[in-house]
Amino acid sequence: MEKVRKGLARDLVAEVRALDKQLAANAAHLEELVAAADSTLMQTPGIGPVLAARLIARVGRASRFPTAAAFANYTGTAPVEIASTDKSRHRISRSGDRQLNPVLHTIAVVQIRMPNSPEHAYYQRKVSEGKTSKEAKRCLKRRLADHVWKVMLADERRAQSPAATP
Repeated sequence: MEKVRKGLARDLVAEVRALDKQLAANAAHLEELVAAADSTLMQTPGIGPVLAARLIARVGRASRFPTAAAFANYTGTAPVEIASTDKSRHRISRSGDRQLNPVLHTIAVVQIRMPNSPEHAYYQRKVSEGKTSKEAKRCLKRRLADHVWKVMLADERRAQSPAATP
C-alpha cells in the first residue's frame, strides 16, 4: 500500500512540474507577444504578461472608446447607482465585456498588497473615508480602468506616429 501511495505521489509531482514548465513557457510566449505589440502595460505594477495579453486581446484598439468613462463602462468597472428607499449605493455594472472585469480585479488585488505603491495608499485612503473594502476596491478598479485606457491609447498613438514606422 505504501509503494502505491509513493508511486502516485511521484506521478503527481512529475505532473505538477511538467505543468509548471508549460505555464512558464506560456508566460514567456505571451511576454514576447506583448512586446511585439509594443505595449507598455507591463510597466504598470501588477500587470504581468498574462494580464497584459488578456487586456490587449479583449480590448483591441483603445481609440475605439471616446473617453475613459466609455472604456470603464465596457470593462464593467463604471459604478451603477442602486437606489432603494432612503439609501443610495453603487455597484459594478454587469454590462460590457465581463472577462475584463476579473483582469482589473486581479491587478487591483496585487496593487493593494503592495504596501509602498500609490494604489495601496489610495485604497487605504478610501477605507479610512468610511468605504467598505469592497467599495474601496471598486473605486480602485475604476481608477485602474482609466490608467489602462490611457496607457493603451498612448501605445496605440506611439505605434501610429510617423517616427514609429520604418
